[in-house]
Amino acid sequence: MKKGKKLYEGKAKIIYATNDKNLAIQYFKDDATAFNNQKKTTIEGKGVLNNRISEHILLNLGQVGIKNHLIKRLNMREQLIKLVEIIPIEVIVRNIATGSLTKRLGVTDGTILDKPLIEFCYKKDELGDPLIAKEHIFAFNWASEAEIKSIEEMTFRVNDFMSGMFRGIGIKLVDFKLEFGRIWDGDKKEVILADEISPDTCRLWDIKSERKLDKDRFRKDLGNIIQAYQEVARRLGIVPETTNVSEVNFKKPTSISIKKK
Repeated sequence: MKKGKKLYEGKAKIIYATNDKNLAIQYFKDDATAFNNQKKTTIEGKGVLNNRISEHILLNLGQVGIKNHLIKRLNMREQLIKLVEIIPIEVIVRNIATGSLTKRLGVTDGTILDKPLIEFCYKKDELGDPLIAKEHIFAFNWASEAEIKSIEEMTFRVNDFMSGMFRGIGIKLVDFKLEFGRIWDGDKKEVILADEISPDTCRLWDIKSERKLDKDRFRKDLGNIIQAYQEVARRLGIVPETTNVSEVNFKKPTSISIKKK
């Protein structure tokens, strides 16, 4: 697959065209940003770990019927993906109250929610990705009612699967962000899961100690960022016991077996 021109560069990834109009190459950067790009740095090895963690999760989501853009991992930093038209909505799923939710509503940090909470944000960096209602989505034609219904159904399924997956390796899935995109097969349009799922896009706490294993270590200057991401990868069975990202000999992604009830 030949890499073509750069189509888009975001805070953590670059999307390149290929010689197939329906496919793209997604490159994972080492850049780390927070607070709408007000805080940023480069963390060597972060892109490598996010590439592998996201591949592992999307692979397993695909095996339980949740369609997503991943075709395959190409190398340490790149994935071959389906080229989608990104819907300009960030879908936030919250299982435990923390971060901006506690600040907005005065809720005690760490409060376990009775059921998962879904929030929507308008994907617009220059506006700070503002929180919106579904009525905004429909009013401005960012997505149809049928598309949002499909997105909500997929989101709850992703949350169910990932909560169980992380619980099995001693991690709480506190909250996370998803993005979705449209693909076409002739005149037929379909919404699928896109972007990445990694410690950059999830809040992950160790079940016993509540130690943060995600980008909050960067946001809150907690240090040991790469070590936390490596810990997630190790528990998922992706990397062996090592502390040097550049020397990691990654194992082939493994699937999670799901028992039918």
